[in-house]
Amino acid sequence: MIDALRDQIAARVRASVAGPSDTAAARRAELFDSPGERWFDDDAPIRRVHADSAMFVGGLRALLLQSLHPLAMAGVAEHSDYRDDPWGRLQRTADFLAATSFGPALEAERAVAVVRRVHEWVVGVAPDGRPYAANDPHLLRWVHLAEVDSFLTAHRRYGAEPLDDADADRYVADTAVVARHLGVPAPPTSTRGLRDQLRSFRPELRGTPAARDAARYLLLRPPMHPAARGPYAVLSAAAVALLPRWARAPLRLPYLPVFEAVAVRPAGDALTTTLRWALSPTD
Repeated sequence: MIDALRDQIAARVRASVAGPSDTAAARRAELFDSPGERWFDDDAPIRRVHADSAMFVGGLRALLLQSLHPLAMAGVAEHSDYRDDPWGRLQRTADFLAATSFGPALEAERAVAVVRRVHEWVVGVAPDGRPYAANDPHLLRWVHLAEVDSFLTAHRRYGAEPLDDADADRYVADTAVVARHLGVPAPPTSTRGLRDQLRSFRPELRGTPAARDAARYLLLRPPMHPAARGPYAVLSAAAVALLPRWARAPLRLPYLPVFEAVAVRPAGDALTTTLRWALSPTD
């Protein structure tokens, strides 16, 4: 009974994150089992963070935080298929993270090349009249900072073995390797640098109608199996609870510290622990 439940949870989660089981298994073997030099050693903090179920919380937090930059959000609103194919977008993101964190160097380089080619087409004019381009180093920096801060914040709150301060610095330095390949100039290599660069973006951030609409969709309306709606509600609440207070008002998200402490955090712990159990190797 327990094994059947575990298999059912794992199958549904993997189908959402990695796609059909046959192609997902082949891709996993390609990334994890193929010989060749990797960008990161087995004990690198980036592998520890990106293999943990806390990434589910961190990934959603990252999307919410990224939406606060009007130019980055304009690119998503006008070019992304997150509404028409949200799970496909998730799968492509998960594949990129797996390829760069765990795959052979050649696969990591291919994944980066794909992203850079896609970015070449993401250009336009935001509703406020400013031009944007996804390959703009400044916007690339913002997306990177929001992701790294979110993945690290989620791992330090919900990870099985949260990073200490030294390993947190190493994690930021690991992610800088990927960022440089993507075209981010001088990405941070420590948590202090991460905080400083994030702070420098604060004057540029605001909640646009597109950002608030995206937040509502991501938190309340993504298409999914009815059985997944309860766990997803916990995931959404956990992601919002990890946002800094200054990021919530522009997206019209609540700040309920007592409720978050007594209800959201324990529920988030239970969810990430369950996912970790279901997705861990059984042999």
